Amino acid sequence: MSEGIPEGWLKTQLGSIIELKYGKSLPAKTRDGDGYPVYGSNGIVGAHSKPLVEKGGLIIGRKGSYGEVQLSEKPFFPIDTTYFVDELYGQPIKYWFYQVKSLPLTELNRSTAIPGLNRDDAYKQEVILPSLAEQKVIADKLDTLLAQVESTKSHLERIPEILKRFRQSVLAAAVSGNLTKKWREIYRPISVNYSVLAKEERRLKGIRETKHNKQKQIENEPFAIPSSWQWTRLGHIALKITDGAHNTPSVLPQGYPYLMAMDLTGGHLDFSAKRYISEKEHRELFLKCLPEVGDLLVVNIGAGTGNNVLIDVDFEFSFKNIAIIKKPSFVAAEYLKYFFDAQKQRIFNEQTRGGAQPFLSLTILNDIPFALPPTEEQAEIVRRIKELFSFTDCIEQKTKAALARVNSLAQSIPAKAFRGELTADWRAANPGLISGDNSAEALLAKIKAKRETLNKRPKPKRTGTIKKTGRNMSEQIIKVIEALKQAGEPLSGQQLLAAAGYPSDSSTDQLEQFFLDIRDALMLDKNIVKLERSDDGQDWFAVADAV
Repeated sequence: MSEGIPEGWLKTQLGSIIELKYGKSLPAKTRDGDGYPVYGSNGIVGAHSKPLVEKGGLIIGRKGSYGEVQLSEKPFFPIDTTYFVDELYGQPIKYWFYQVKSLPLTELNRSTAIPGLNRDDAYKQEVILPSLAEQKVIADKLDTLLAQVESTKSHLERIPEILKRFRQSVLAAAVSGNLTKKWREIYRPISVNYSVLAKEERRLKGIRETKHNKQKQIENEPFAIPSSWQWTRLGHIALKITDGAHNTPSVLPQGYPYLMAMDLTGGHLDFSAKRYISEKEHRELFLKCLPEVGDLLVVNIGAGTGNNVLIDVDFEFSFKNIAIIKKPSFVAAEYLKYFFDAQKQRIFNEQTRGGAQPFLSLTILNDIPFALPPTEEQAEIVRRIKELFSFTDCIEQKTKAALARVNSLAQSIPAKAFRGELTADWRAANPGLISGDNSAEALLAKIKAKRETLNKRPKPKRTGTIKKTGRNMSEQIIKVIEALKQAGEPLSGQQLLAAAGYPSDSSTDQLEQFFLDIRDALMLDKNIVKLERSDDGQDWFAVADAV
């Protein structure tokens, strides 16, 4: 090993291996939707019958999702927010896909406006160059291992949805009596007329009877329940069903806690917003609802309609867009919540009123058919649900931990590959494929020679008339500092554009290159300066030493 890499490998810069070419504009309205994939900075954005690149290649995000790396194994069209690589000089494209993807290109943004990747910054990135034969072996191993990682990840990501369906099936079995079927065969609970108990409890607590407390016949029972259970309207057994504020009270920095629908989304009462109202407004709302530990709060209007939480705090608070169901003593608080969770889709999706604005009226809440088991069975149902949910929670935590480990593997496996750890045995068994003419050093020399040969080929001439400013336009684009030195005098922005060799009808990419060159010369190299604007509003530039 040398410098952290295996003997025979080389460290070099990305720019010595590949050339990043600019993609071409292809507006969505001009894509015909057939044939070859069209790539933007973050992947495929459409299709077109004519590819820009006639073979497979790499696509690197230049603007927007800059630094993101995609691989196309067939001809493709990279648009002007990307760079592309179409020549790897006989090297396996998969190896360089993994190598470039492992580089910190997404951290190289220079732009202060639209995020972007500067090509020169990418070229300076250090890369690892093994022999050609070993590149192929590394690519194959990464294909195999990362495919296994992705398959494992896919399986793990499906587990939360499976657990969600399992929990829902547990709730459905619980509120229909199926979860405690064998328990009933042993204990044979006695059915009680709970409507009489509810009426007596309301009388003892001084809660007046309302029209909703009158028993209504349930014509179509939602599902079958055991004979020892009762179907009843929720409003007939609840001590009270009402709601909080309809108008928003004045929110203060201190006072009595005040909750809104968003504060019930986490499955518990969330007071972290530290929202308060005055004692006068609180007292009016509090006396209307009298929230107590064990009562059920239900979001009854707007986003989150149907979210419900049991009160588990013993201090006073008020709320808005939330209804409260005050349970009687013979209904277990947790059974009431589990019933709502089990029937949420039926209750809140089928019976919600209000069109675009979800709304659960108090009438709907009072008329909900409620499956009521004997109190002993309620306790058994709650116990079994908690036991099963605890089991699923444990699985979910283990799944999250496993998923975190799998995600780390997606990073650590390529890192090991580019340290030579995945192919150590292969190198020991194949010394002839990594030395002499097959060495990485020989490969780099061949790449350099091929690139020089390609660069010597005549480039296609520009077509169209080029406007000349001040002097004949350069035949080749040069740095702005060189253009200013050659001019020997300050130049306006328009003059400098021409002096640096850019055409008057420069493309967006060319203009961007020009402006980046100016910015680097002004801010990084500090070898040019910007002069006061002229009467026509143009900026002028000069060599810093000449001012």
